[in-house]
Amino acid sequence: MIRTDLLALDTDVLVALANRGLVKRAAKELDAGVVPLVSADEDGTVRARFADDVEAAFPVGAGLDTATCTCPATGVCRHRIGLVLAYQRQTQGEARPEETTEEWSPGSIGDDELRQVLGARTVTAARRRFAAGYPAHLDRGSPPRVDLPACTVRFLVPGELGYAHTDATGPDRGEAIALAVWAFRAADERGLTDRELRLDVGGPSPGSAERTGIEPAVELATELLFAGAMHAGPVLGAALRRMSENVAGQGLHWAAGALDDLAGQLSAYADRGARYEATRYATLLTELHARQRAVAGGGSRSQVLGADVPGRTPLSRIRLVGLGCRIGGTLDDRVADVFFTHAGDGTVLVLRRRWDAERDRGATGHELAGRRVARTTLGALATGNLVSESASRSASRVVHIAAGRIAKTTVTPVGTSWQSLPASVVVEDLAAAGRALADLPPRLIRARVEAEFVRVVRISEVRALGYDPGDQRLEALVVDPAGGTATVSAEYRSECPGALDALAAALGGDRGEPRFVSGALRRDRGTLVIDPVAVLTTDGVTVPDLAPGDGGTDLYAYAGRRPDRLGAALDTALTTLAEIAHRGLRHATPGVHARVEEAAAGLRGVGLATSAALLTAFLAACRTGDPESMAGAWVDAQLRLVTAAELR
Repeated sequence: MIRTDLLALDTDVLVALANRGLVKRAAKELDAGVVPLVSADEDGTVRARFADDVEAAFPVGAGLDTATCTCPATGVCRHRIGLVLAYQRQTQGEARPEETTEEWSPGSIGDDELRQVLGARTVTAARRRFAAGYPAHLDRGSPPRVDLPACTVRFLVPGELGYAHTDATGPDRGEAIALAVWAFRAADERGLTDRELRLDVGGPSPGSAERTGIEPAVELATELLFAGAMHAGPVLGAALRRMSENVAGQGLHWAAGALDDLAGQLSAYADRGARYEATRYATLLTELHARQRAVAGGGSRSQVLGADVPGRTPLSRIRLVGLGCRIGGTLDDRVADVFFTHAGDGTVLVLRRRWDAERDRGATGHELAGRRVARTTLGALATGNLVSESASRSASRVVHIAAGRIAKTTVTPVGTSWQSLPASVVVEDLAAAGRALADLPPRLIRARVEAEFVRVVRISEVRALGYDPGDQRLEALVVDPAGGTATVSAEYRSECPGALDALAAALGGDRGEPRFVSGALRRDRGTLVIDPVAVLTTDGVTVPDLAPGDGGTDLYAYAGRRPDRLGAALDTALTTLAEIAHRGLRHATPGVHARVEEAAAGLRGVGLATSAALLTAFLAACRTGDPESMAGAWVDAQLRLVTAAELR
């Protein structure tokens, strides 16, 4: 009996299931002639006895983590890897796994096999999560993959459930594998054959308004709209905090996140903090209404509200590749977001640190680069490979490193790791990336995940690098290998005075030939824009926000952007509606209403007749004095304007 599952474990699969060091060590021992005695039982179990009297065994259906070994190592060890490699060499020339072009779907795995491999208790627990419903992002590539809200599952060997791999650990591991199988099965049953697709799996049928679960939160948001941030007071602020906890307790994570951010805005305003923004406050009020309307109209509870998404999932040993760092902050604090991508599946995660002590308020990014984070420095994390056995990730893709087990986390220089990143995070066709962004639902009802569109873009050429002194903005046109283009755009920020100089040097070739740029992708004025966080050149990685300097370098100037009448009209309308939310519908003055009329005229002047009509309808509702009509008309106009601004 030939064990085709063991023969299918090539080097990449073994590295994914274990780590590259173990695979190299096992192969090196075999090359040196330290070969175990390999034998096979009648039932198909393959055994190997090593020179140190250790015996490893692979029963039929077992994977690397469920095979047995008598050595003291916990988890996958070099003996199990050595057994696989020795068996492959011993059977060389015999029957091998047949190459096939037929697509294999994990959905073909039955529940009986799930119970046999994962255990009946695990499958029963997974069924409870299935009944609640969950979103899934499927990729039918090689290997097939499912992105679940809190982890990713890959099926590395066709037809062999024992080699399904996920970064979740503990009880979550088996449940994640079952949920991934059922996601593929649901897609197969619906006849969905696209290479990549998103769908909602299980749960109750999408439904009516009474089942959204956030009606009380929307009612509170409406009350806040009438009161305004100026007059909300501590009672409404406390009610908002309680509502956030209540919604989070229902497992509606995206809705709870909006409530929590809204509470933070009110707190910042009450404290006269710099984090308060009227437009942000207005957008958060709109988001709650948008999510409630989307679900009431038949949208997915799990995708729109974050229903039943695990709050935090512990991860097994993972390797994350640093993509750079973004420094932000206000007069009150400094915040560092370090971006990582999972070396196996390409999921982008964020590690966040905040410093709010008095002495840190004026710290620059370069000064923060030397701060200690996870027993290394912020600068080392931003340009390093992080390997950890004590990490967990939230549903919003924020990664946490457990302080008590920090010794099990190591960081090494990133080197050339960007060149071997998964295709899901590397962009080589900017035109295709732009189309993918255009096809997404509006931001107001998407999942609330960090670094949603942070990618690594391969560069074949840099054109038109220049600085606009008026906007204090550096821009460059980059070209991908397919000939597509995007604009790398970065503004001067006082917390990172040397950032633009460092970015210009990296893109301009002063630090070696630029090969990749990492950053957040977005659409603006019909073009693709990259907000850069790092550049990889032939000389290494440059993280502009952590670079030294005072911004005094002379940069090549250019004329700047053409006037954007459409954007200006939208910005004026959004600012005016935000002022109304800030003051409160009850406290809007005739002067504000006059500015709404002016904003409507501006929208008509650029051809946005429907948006202008919604502003006019809002004014008409205000004249009636009917609270329900006023709130509904304000939300209608806001929804239209926020979405139009996102898509322009």
